[in-house]
Amino acid sequence: MANASRHDLVVIGAGPGGYVAAIRAAQLGLNVACVEKEAALGGTCLRIGCIPSKALLDSSELFEKAKDGLDAHGVKVSGVELDLVSMMRRKDKVVKGLTAGVASLFKKNGVTHVRGAARLVAPGTVSVVGADEGTLSAKHVLIATGSEPAPLPGVEFDGRFIVSSEEALAFAEVPRTLLVVGAGAIGLELGSVWARLGSKVKVVEFMDRIVPLMDKELGAALKKILEKQGLSFQLSTIAKSASVAGSEVRVTFEAAGKTSTESFDKVLVAIGRRPYTMGLGLEDVGLTPDAKGRIDVDEHFATSVAGIYAIGDVIRGPMLAHKAEEEGVACVETLAGLAGHVNYEAVPNVVYTWPELASVGRTEEECSEQKREVRIGKFPFFANGRARAMEERDGLVKIIADAKSDRLLGVHILGPRASDLIAEAALAMEFGSSAEDLARTCHAHPTLPEAVKEAALAVAGRSIHI
Repeated sequence: MANASRHDLVVIGAGPGGYVAAIRAAQLGLNVACVEKEAALGGTCLRIGCIPSKALLDSSELFEKAKDGLDAHGVKVSGVELDLVSMMRRKDKVVKGLTAGVASLFKKNGVTHVRGAARLVAPGTVSVVGADEGTLSAKHVLIATGSEPAPLPGVEFDGRFIVSSEEALAFAEVPRTLLVVGAGAIGLELGSVWARLGSKVKVVEFMDRIVPLMDKELGAALKKILEKQGLSFQLSTIAKSASVAGSEVRVTFEAAGKTSTESFDKVLVAIGRRPYTMGLGLEDVGLTPDAKGRIDVDEHFATSVAGIYAIGDVIRGPMLAHKAEEEGVACVETLAGLAGHVNYEAVPNVVYTWPELASVGRTEEECSEQKREVRIGKFPFFANGRARAMEERDGLVKIIADAKSDRLLGVHILGPRASDLIAEAALAMEFGSSAEDLARTCHAHPTLPEAVKEAALAVAGRSIHI
């Protein structure tokens, strides 16, 4: 990069929100530069989050099935051994391929990749310190710097014994015991990985339920399934403090006014994430984050400073890679004179345990709080032909529809490949479909999506196969 260069748009951050926004803007004819301080493109999601965790989830599921779960299929396996080094090597290969793919997409679309740490100097001016040191100027600047693991006072990260999700993706050996603080998606997913590989996993959660943002009924059902898989839970519990003694971590808990102490090999703190804006110079350009570190934006993702925009984890809303992607596209399309749009009612959320838990739209509890009259249809996977053929009988589909209009308000799926099945529901909600629309749609047989159709039929009390 030249010492100074001018662009139509400078994107700060090359995670899912940033790199997708940069590519889409380039497709629309804008001269785009994307600044990223890490050596590899892709942000937390591709490098140390979504992708490596899913690689380990799939690998650990295969290991567990080979070791314990194929007798029902008439497949006898013996001598199964874990090669953790090879498993980690495969994970890293998947990550490397995808991050290199983003670099190729930048070249294909003419996006200028600027390597270094960005700082806002003034509206329209960004300084870069690093491999491509210099100054960028642009009519528009888009902040897409993502988030980082939220710390827990008293249980501070040390990167070795008390770790974040990043270190928990790269343990050199399977911990004999693992404490997971936080029963959200990240904690449950990584807890599942290490439990399958042989760790004794305990999960503590401040709330009185796991996955508190998901449907309460399905969250409770998931908890029972995970307990059968070997995870233990202690709810309504606070991890007050932790100290490393030799090769163990001693953790003090508080529950119902009483304290207790236990020791673990590793502690994963997964209580959530916080916006990452450190060193960005927000105050220098007149931007003040709110109490949670988020940047306020309007419906077009514009901040209070002309020419500066923000998307993804640094603004309000769920911290989801796909939400950031959609916001990035909508933002740059608006800048190019198009009608950018994000329907937040149709943004799916997934917990990648096994079985998976996926949802889109409102939960039953939210509808109750809003005093909405609803009708609910449910269909269990044990009554689905394909699920039984797969020996995957746990879980159900739950559909919530408005009692008067039949308009879909929420779809919640606990079961095999729920992350794939939720796409149909998200599309239906994007187009304002009714439960009847889903029920009248022909689904191939035998397939898992038939459970969605049956749940839609159940909204009107006419499910066929149960």
